[in-house]
Amino acid sequence: MFHGSGWFAYLRAEDQQPRKISRQVIWRTLAYAKPYWQQIAALLFLILLSSALSVITPLIFRSLIDEVLPAKDTRRLGQFALLLLALPLLNGGLAVLQRYLNARIGEGVIFDLRVALFEHLQRMSLRFFTHTKVGELMSRLNNDVVGAQNAISNTLVNLITNFIQAGVLLAMMLSLEWRLTLASILILPLFILAARKLGGLLREIARRQMEVNAQMNAHANETLNIGGAMLVKLFGRWKDEMERFRRRAESVREMGVRRAVIGASFFMLVGLISALGVALVYSLGGWLVIQGRFTIGTIVAFGAYLTSLYNALQGLASAPVEFSTSMVSFERVFEVLDLPVDIPEPVHPRRPSSIRGDLTFESVSFRYEAETAPMLREVKRFGSTEMVSAVLSLDQDNLAARQRTEEAGETKLTEGKSQARWLALEEISFTAKAGELVAIVGPSGAGKTTLTYLIPRLYDPTEGRILLDGIDLRELSLETIAATIGMVTQEPHLFHDTIRTNLLYAKPNATQREIEAAAQAANIHDFIRELPQGYDTIVGERGYRLSGGEKQRIALARVILKDPRILVLDEATSHLDSESEVLIQEALKRVFKGRTSIVIAHRLSTILAADKILVLDRGRIVEQGNHAQLLQQNGLYAHLFETQFRAAMQVPAPGLP
Repeated sequence: MFHGSGWFAYLRAEDQQPRKISRQVIWRTLAYAKPYWQQIAALLFLILLSSALSVITPLIFRSLIDEVLPAKDTRRLGQFALLLLALPLLNGGLAVLQRYLNARIGEGVIFDLRVALFEHLQRMSLRFFTHTKVGELMSRLNNDVVGAQNAISNTLVNLITNFIQAGVLLAMMLSLEWRLTLASILILPLFILAARKLGGLLREIARRQMEVNAQMNAHANETLNIGGAMLVKLFGRWKDEMERFRRRAESVREMGVRRAVIGASFFMLVGLISALGVALVYSLGGWLVIQGRFTIGTIVAFGAYLTSLYNALQGLASAPVEFSTSMVSFERVFEVLDLPVDIPEPVHPRRPSSIRGDLTFESVSFRYEAETAPMLREVKRFGSTEMVSAVLSLDQDNLAARQRTEEAGETKLTEGKSQARWLALEEISFTAKAGELVAIVGPSGAGKTTLTYLIPRLYDPTEGRILLDGIDLRELSLETIAATIGMVTQEPHLFHDTIRTNLLYAKPNATQREIEAAAQAANIHDFIRELPQGYDTIVGERGYRLSGGEKQRIALARVILKDPRILVLDEATSHLDSESEVLIQEALKRVFKGRTSIVIAHRLSTILAADKILVLDRGRIVEQGNHAQLLQQNGLYAHLFETQFRAAMQVPAPGLP
C-alpha cells in the first residue's frame, strides 16, 4: 500500500501521457463509420438542433424577469409557461432520437468488427493459436470491439456535442455582453489545468484499482475452479489462500477509498473554479446592473449559459485523453485484422472429381518458427485477469530468479541426450497407399504428433511437399482437405453441448440412423442409450462428465460419421482402463477398413496390423518396414518393442534373444 506523499509520488512516476494515434489509424477508423454516414449526418443535425434549443430557456427567463413580471402580462406569462413545458418535451424527444441513432451506429460498428475479427481468426493457422492466449483473443473480440464502438458512438459524439454547444453558448454570451464573456473566459486556463492534472491523477488511481482488482479476481479464478480447489484441499493450503485473498481484497478496499476521496476532491476543485468564474461574472454583471447598463434578467440568463459553457469546456479539456484511449481499442482490433494468414487458400484451387487416398511425403522438413509466427503483442489491459503474470506470487524478483533457474535447466537439458533440436522434422519421405495402415512409433518428442499435424494442413512444411493423389496439399482448397482428412487427437475436444450436437459437428445433415450407426461402429452406442437423456445428454465443459475412454469413442464416432478417405489418429491409451481399451481396439478394426490410416501407435495390435511402420527419432525416419522386417534390423524399433510392447505378447518374439 502507498501512504501520504509516497502515494502521490508513485502516481506521478506512472506514465500519464496518452498514446499518440497515427493518422492512418484515424482514417481507417472513419472508414468503419462510412456505411453509417446517413445516420451520422442525422445525428449531427439533431445535436445542432438540441444545442440551439438549449439556449432558448435562459432567454425565456430573461424575458420573464425583465419584461413579463414588471408589466404583469398574464397572457405572455401563460405562453412562456407552456413554452417551458414544451421545450423539455421536445428536447426529450430529440434525445431519444439521438440515442436511437447513436445505438444504431455503435452496435453496427460492433457487429462489423466482431464479424471481421471472427472471420479472420477462423483463417489463422494452428501456429497462431499455440502462441496466443485465449483470454487475449476474447478480450480483442469483446473488450476492444466495445472500446472501438465507444470511440465512434460516444467519444466522438461527445466531442462534437461539446464543441457545438461551446460555440453556440459563446455566440449567445457575446451577443448579450462581450465584457462578461471575456471575464468568464479568464478562468479557462485554470479549468484546463485542473482537468488535466487532477483528471490524470484520478485516471491513474482508477487504473491502479483495476490492477489490484484483477489480481484479486485472478487469485479467485485460480483457486475456485475444480482443479485449483482440489489442489488446495489435497495440500491443506486453505488457510494460506484465505490469507492471500484477504490481503488482495484489502488492497482493493484501500484503493476504492482513495479513489472516492480523490474523486470528491477533484470535483470539489472543479466546482470551486466554476464558482470563481460565476462569482466574477455576477460581481461584474451586478456592477453593470447597478450602473444601469445591464438588466437583471440578462445576468440570470448569462449565469445559466455560463454553467452550461463550463460543462462543455470540461468535456473538451478531457476529450484528447479519452479519444486517444478509445482509439487504442481500434489499434488492437486492426492488429488482429492485419495479421498475415500463413495457411492461405490457393487462388485457383484444384478440385479433383474423386480422391483415392494416396498420401506421399517428399523430403518434408518442418520447424516451429516462434519468432516469425503471426502473434499479438502483449497488451497491458487494466482490469483483466489476463494481465496478471503471476497469481500466487507477485514478487517479481523471485519470479525473475526462478525464470533464470529454469532457463539454465533448459540449457543443461539441451546439452544432454534429449529430443531437443532446431528442426522438428527433417527430410521425411514415405508413401501411404490408398487403404494402407501406417503406424508411427518412436520416443516421446521424436516428432510424431508434428508429422500428423502436417497432413490436414494445420501447418505447412518448411521444406518439401505433401501430396494427396499426386497433388500438393497447397494446391487444394482447405474445404477439400477438411472433407478428405479426418483426425482424432490424443485429447479429443467435445463442446459443452449434447452428444448429438457433438456428433453432428462432423455431418450436420446426418440422420438419426447414421448417427447411431457411427456410434455402434465406435462401440459407444450402448453406453449412450443407457444414459437418462440418451443422445441429448450434455457432456459438460470439454466433456468433463465423461471418462477418457468414452470421450475417445465419441470422437471416433464423430470421425466415422464424417467418413473421410484418410484417417489420422493418435491412439493414446495411457488414460484408459482395460475395458475401454478393448472396446476401442474393436472399433478401430472397423474404422481402418477401406481408409488410408496414419496412426501414432501405442497398441501392439495396431503395430502388428500395420502395412508399414515408421520409426521416428529426433525428427527423422530412422527405420521403416513391417513388424518382422524391423525386428530383424535389431535397431530402435527392436529396442522399443522390447521395452514397451513385449509384455503384451504371450510368446517371445522371433529373432530376438
